[in-house]
Amino acid sequence: MSDPLDYSGKTVLVVGGTSGIGNGIAHGFRQHGAKVHVTGTRASANDYSVDEGSDLVDLVFHSVDVSQPGAFEKLALPETLDVVVLCQGTVRYRREEFERAGWDAVMEVNLNSLMDCSRAVRPKLAENGGSLIIVSSVGAYHAMIGNPAYAASKAGAVSLVGSLAQAWAGEGIRVNGIAPGLVPTKLTKVTTENEQRAAGAVARIPAGRMGTPADMAGAALFLASPLADYVVGQTIRVDGGMTLS
Repeated sequence: MSDPLDYSGKTVLVVGGTSGIGNGIAHGFRQHGAKVHVTGTRASANDYSVDEGSDLVDLVFHSVDVSQPGAFEKLALPETLDVVVLCQGTVRYRREEFERAGWDAVMEVNLNSLMDCSRAVRPKLAENGGSLIIVSSVGAYHAMIGNPAYAASKAGAVSLVGSLAQAWAGEGIRVNGIAPGLVPTKLTKVTTENEQRAAGAVARIPAGRMGTPADMAGAALFLASPLADYVVGQTIRVDGGMTLS
């Protein structure tokens, strides 16, 4: 029996794959044989460094800013696509999301661009019976007092998974999602790099630790594999049990 997690000969695209969770997912697929393309907002791969959590070795880089409407549709996509992971995301602190400018900036990246990207990759995924994975957050499932746009956009992303899954399953496209818990990234360092906040957060996680990008990669590898052929429209919470209570 062939290895269901062998992605040799497959082409994977990770939007937002230059750092953090997206980068971990990209390398997860690469380590299992896939040719992996990633997108980021900077001009070239040379503008990223390992010191800031970006490892682009053996990944194919594309520059695109999904916060700009229509930008992704102009991207020259790979000739074939088997798996697409949408991992773009942003957040605004200091209560900026309560103002229209902050709200719009977060919504544009965290929700609007998901639909733009999904629409653009749909034909290629349909050709190969591919998998679309949308990365949201457990913030979709609870109130976030200082970040209404982030929470609302992530809840919208979870809802979008179900809607697209139902709409496109007949075309052979399986749409699913991943809702990460607390993972140290550029977006979460306000918590993870604060010793007191980090300790308090970990105390609420039954698994007793924060998550890692590799944890999220494991979920993505499963969802895109034949092991998950009958998994459609689901968002898996990969949070160490954080949202159990």
